[in-house]
Amino acid sequence: MLAELTVKDFLDKVACSEPVPGGGSIAALNGALASALSTMVARLTVGKKGYEASEDVMLHAQTITLRLLDEFIALIDKDSAAYEEVFACFKLPKTTDEEKAARSTAIQEATKQAALVPLEVARKALDMMSVIADVARLGNRNAITDACVAMMAARSAVLGALLNVRINLGSLKDKEFVLQLQTEADTIEQTACRREKELLDAVNQDLRV
Repeated sequence: MLAELTVKDFLDKVACSEPVPGGGSIAALNGALASALSTMVARLTVGKKGYEASEDVMLHAQTITLRLLDEFIALIDKDSAAYEEVFACFKLPKTTDEEKAARSTAIQEATKQAALVPLEVARKALDMMSVIADVARLGNRNAITDACVAMMAARSAVLGALLNVRINLGSLKDKEFVLQLQTEADTIEQTACRREKELLDAVNQDLRV
């Protein structure tokens, strides 16, 4: 399990010559980092004087970000497993026409899954961006920049995951499936970039001296 490695061991594994863990797993890791950091900001707000009115929002935010943290951690391994399944399908026998047809079908199905896994990462990261925005707006002002870093990590999770969606779509013959995912990916990307910009613009304006 990749998620059980130390930080150094994980980074060493990413840096090696093997294709996994790759960009898809790193996108999921960015989602996990955004989850953890936004949870921290919420926890730094609960019980603090002057933030009594925000307490319910922060407690609710924690339930969401902690759940997403576990889900992103699982997706780190799930993305690598999806890639390895595609790779395994390419090794299937292709001597007879029947074997060639079965191999082609298996590759197509595995590639669909390899597109759906990073799409799941992007969807979850986009949803979390709304929570992060609330945490930044109502949370402890001393941790406002931490919330911004969480937002940037979430945006990176979205964009990185969507790149992995798109590269897999290019190998698929199911044009309806491709159009559906491509359309959703475009919408997710636009929304994620807008949410990040709104928060960073507001905070940078507040921090200007």
